[in-house]
Amino acid sequence: MPSTHIDIEQVSQIVTPVIEGAGYELIDLEWKRELGAWILRLYIDKPGGPHAAGQGITLDGCAEVSQELSTVLDVSEAMPGADRYSLEVSSPGIDRPLRRATDFQRAVGKKIKLRTRRPLGEAPGRRNFAGVLTDVRRASDDTILSIDVGDRVCEVPLAELEKANLIAELGVGLGNKNHGRNGSQRLGSR
Repeated sequence: MPSTHIDIEQVSQIVTPVIEGAGYELIDLEWKRELGAWILRLYIDKPGGPHAAGQGITLDGCAEVSQELSTVLDVSEAMPGADRYSLEVSSPGIDRPLRRATDFQRAVGKKIKLRTRRPLGEAPGRRNFAGVLTDVRRASDDTILSIDVGDRVCEVPLAELEKANLIAELGVGLGNKNHGRNGSQRLGSR
């Protein structure tokens, strides 16, 4: 049985050149146990996302990358017990995960939801935020996300994120909306 501990960074370094060589980008990578089996799940898309490229990753694209990665991972030392896990290559979906600053920059003007590692802001603090991402900017040692949550704009440091995703808006246009920054409040300690 494969180890529960693999070096995710090493796996990412191995798979990224293969994915990029096929004309895609790695969006996210998961290693988890589901229904008693280990799964290495990779989310890939066209660079810039489906809107920049005209359409997102296709089923054929996922299959092509999966075949290439299967061979590469089988001979690598990054996956102990390589014959005892499932490899899944998938689209990130319409509620795609957001991890890197570039992911958030592409999502400005769109609805997102995020969860922080710890409560932020005034007592009692909050960990869950949902609203329109209005700005992404670099501060001295972190990237700051500005999210319009309806009654105010909250600022959340990227380093504080546990999880973030786009909120699927079916039937809504793709253009960015211009949202004001009045009532901006920085959350988190510096």
